[in-house]
Amino acid sequence: MRILGVLLLLCAVSGQAQEILSFENETERQLYQQLTAELRCPQCQNQNIADSHAIVAVDMRQKTYQLVREGHDRAQVLDYMKNRYGDFVHYQPPLNRYTLWLWLSPLLMLLALAGAGLYRRVQQVPQDAQSAGAEQQGLESELDQLIDRYRSKKE
Repeated sequence: MRILGVLLLLCAVSGQAQEILSFENETERQLYQQLTAELRCPQCQNQNIADSHAIVAVDMRQKTYQLVREGHDRAQVLDYMKNRYGDFVHYQPPLNRYTLWLWLSPLLMLLALAGAGLYRRVQQVPQDAQSAGAEQQGLESELDQLIDRYRSKKE
Protein backbone atom coordinates (compact mmCIF):
# COMPACT_ATOMS: atom_id res chain seq x y z
CA MET A 1 0.00 0.00 0.00
CA ARG A 2 2.83 2.35 0.87
CA ILE A 3 4.55 1.64 -2.47
CA LEU A 4 1.38 2.43 -4.40
CA GLY A 5 1.06 5.77 -2.60
CA VAL A 6 4.67 6.65 -3.39
CA LEU A 7 4.22 5.76 -7.06
CA LEU A 8 1.07 7.87 -7.33
CA LEU A 9 2.83 10.78 -5.66
CA LEU A 10 5.79 10.47 -8.04
CA CYS A 11 3.50 10.44 -11.06
CA ALA A 12 1.62 13.51 -9.85
CA VAL A 13 4.82 15.41 -9.04
CA SER A 14 6.56 14.57 -12.32
CA GLY A 15 3.56 15.69 -14.38
CA GLN A 16 3.12 12.26 -15.93
CA ALA A 17 -0.35 11.69 -14.49
CA GLN A 18 -2.93 11.09 -17.20
CA GLU A 19 -6.32 12.73 -17.23
CA ILE A 20 -9.08 10.27 -16.46
CA LEU A 21 -12.13 11.20 -18.47
CA SER A 22 -15.38 9.34 -18.79
CA PHE A 23 -17.34 9.25 -22.03
CA GLU A 24 -20.78 7.90 -22.79
CA ASN A 25 -19.54 5.94 -25.82
CA GLU A 26 -16.46 5.17 -27.87
CA THR A 27 -17.42 7.70 -30.56
CA GLU A 28 -17.13 10.55 -28.05
CA ARG A 29 -13.76 9.26 -26.87
CA GLN A 30 -12.43 9.04 -30.43
CA LEU A 31 -13.74 12.51 -31.27
CA TYR A 32 -12.07 13.96 -28.17
CA GLN A 33 -8.77 12.26 -28.98
CA GLN A 34 -8.94 13.40 -32.60
CA LEU A 35 -9.67 17.01 -31.62
CA THR A 36 -6.96 17.21 -28.97
CA ALA A 37 -4.46 15.86 -31.52
CA GLU A 38 -5.59 18.42 -34.15
CA LEU A 39 -5.60 21.51 -31.97
CA ARG A 40 -2.32 23.36 -31.45
CA CYS A 41 -1.32 24.79 -28.09
CA PRO A 42 -1.17 28.61 -28.43
CA GLN A 43 1.64 28.80 -25.88
CA CYS A 44 3.81 25.89 -27.06
CA GLN A 45 3.04 26.38 -30.77
CA ASN A 46 4.71 23.14 -31.86
CA GLN A 47 2.67 20.81 -29.68
CA ASN A 48 -0.91 19.74 -29.81
CA ILE A 49 -3.06 20.21 -26.75
CA ALA A 50 -3.07 16.46 -26.05
CA ASP A 51 0.70 16.49 -25.41
CA SER A 52 1.09 19.94 -23.86
CA HIS A 53 1.12 20.61 -20.14
CA ALA A 54 0.70 24.39 -20.52
CA ILE A 55 -2.19 25.93 -18.59
CA VAL A 56 -3.91 27.12 -21.76
CA ALA A 57 -3.70 23.60 -23.24
CA VAL A 58 -5.25 22.13 -20.10
CA ASP A 59 -8.07 24.67 -20.36
CA MET A 60 -8.55 23.86 -24.04
CA ARG A 61 -8.70 20.12 -23.29
CA GLN A 62 -11.31 20.74 -20.60
CA LYS A 63 -13.40 22.89 -22.93
CA THR A 64 -13.06 20.30 -25.71
CA TYR A 65 -14.20 17.59 -23.29
CA GLN A 66 -17.14 19.72 -22.21
CA LEU A 67 -18.22 20.46 -25.80
CA VAL A 68 -17.90 16.81 -26.84
CA ARG A 69 -19.95 15.71 -23.82
CA GLU A 70 -22.61 18.30 -24.70
CA GLY A 71 -22.99 16.64 -28.08
CA HIS A 72 -21.17 19.11 -30.32
CA ASP A 73 -19.66 17.65 -33.47
CA ARG A 74 -16.09 18.10 -34.76
CA ALA A 75 -16.87 21.18 -36.86
CA GLN A 76 -18.65 22.94 -33.99
CA VAL A 77 -15.78 22.33 -31.57
CA LEU A 78 -13.21 23.51 -34.13
CA ASP A 79 -15.29 26.62 -34.87
CA TYR A 80 -15.50 27.40 -31.15
CA MET A 81 -11.73 27.03 -30.69
CA LYS A 82 -10.93 29.07 -33.83
CA ASN A 83 -13.29 31.85 -32.73
CA ARG A 84 -11.73 31.94 -29.29
CA TYR A 85 -8.02 31.45 -30.13
CA GLY A 86 -7.81 32.25 -33.86
CA ASP A 87 -7.08 30.08 -36.90
CA PHE A 88 -3.61 29.38 -35.54
CA VAL A 89 -4.89 26.74 -33.11
CA HIS A 90 -5.82 24.39 -35.94
CA TYR A 91 -2.97 22.65 -37.75
CA GLN A 92 -4.88 22.95 -41.06
CA PRO A 93 -5.45 26.69 -41.60
CA PRO A 94 -8.34 27.70 -43.87
CA LEU A 95 -7.72 29.17 -47.30
CA ASN A 96 -8.34 32.93 -47.08
CA ARG A 97 -6.50 36.12 -47.98
CA TYR A 98 -4.35 35.93 -44.84
CA THR A 99 -3.25 32.32 -45.27
CA LEU A 100 -3.01 32.26 -49.06
CA TRP A 101 0.77 32.63 -48.93
CA LEU A 102 0.97 29.56 -46.66
CA TRP A 103 -0.80 27.47 -49.27
CA LEU A 104 1.06 28.94 -52.26
CA SER A 105 4.57 28.98 -50.81
CA PRO A 106 5.35 25.31 -51.62
CA LEU A 107 4.27 25.85 -55.23
CA LEU A 108 6.24 29.10 -55.48
CA MET A 109 9.34 27.40 -54.07
CA LEU A 110 8.98 24.57 -56.58
CA LEU A 111 8.63 27.04 -59.45
CA ALA A 112 11.65 29.02 -58.23
CA LEU A 113 13.78 25.87 -58.03
CA ALA A 114 12.66 24.75 -61.49
CA GLY A 115 13.43 28.21 -62.89
CA ALA A 116 16.88 28.24 -61.28
CA GLY A 117 17.61 24.77 -62.66
CA LEU A 118 16.46 25.76 -66.14
CA TYR A 119 18.53 28.96 -66.03
CA ARG A 120 21.60 27.01 -64.96
CA ARG A 121 21.07 24.47 -67.70
CA VAL A 122 20.63 27.17 -70.37
CA GLN A 123 23.82 28.85 -69.18
CA GLN A 124 25.66 25.54 -69.28
CA VAL A 125 24.62 24.58 -72.84
CA PRO A 126 26.56 27.35 -74.64
CA GLN A 127 29.67 26.56 -72.62
CA ASP A 128 29.31 22.88 -73.51
CA ALA A 129 28.75 23.82 -77.16
CA GLN A 130 31.79 26.10 -77.12
CA SER A 131 33.97 23.45 -75.55
CA ALA A 132 32.65 20.87 -78.01
CA GLY A 133 33.45 23.25 -80.88
CA ALA A 134 36.95 23.89 -79.53
CA GLU A 135 37.50 20.16 -79.12
CA GLN A 136 36.31 19.59 -82.68
CA GLN A 137 38.76 22.21 -83.98
CA GLY A 138 41.57 20.63 -81.97
CA LEU A 139 40.80 17.22 -83.44
CA GLU A 140 40.65 18.66 -86.97
CA SER A 141 44.02 20.41 -86.60
CA GLU A 142 45.56 17.23 -85.17
CA LEU A 143 44.16 15.29 -88.12
CA ASP A 144 45.56 17.89 -90.54
CA GLN A 145 48.98 17.54 -88.92
CA LEU A 146 48.86 13.76 -89.26
CA ILE A 147 47.85 14.07 -92.92
CA ASP A 148 50.68 16.55 -93.52
CA ARG A 149 53.19 14.20 -91.89
CA TYR A 150 51.92 11.31 -93.94
CA ARG A 151 52.19 13.33 -97.17
CA SER A 152 55.68 14.57 -96.28
CA LYS A 153 56.87 10.98 -95.85
CA LYS A 154 55.55 10.03 -99.26
CA GLU A 155 57.38 12.78 -101.08
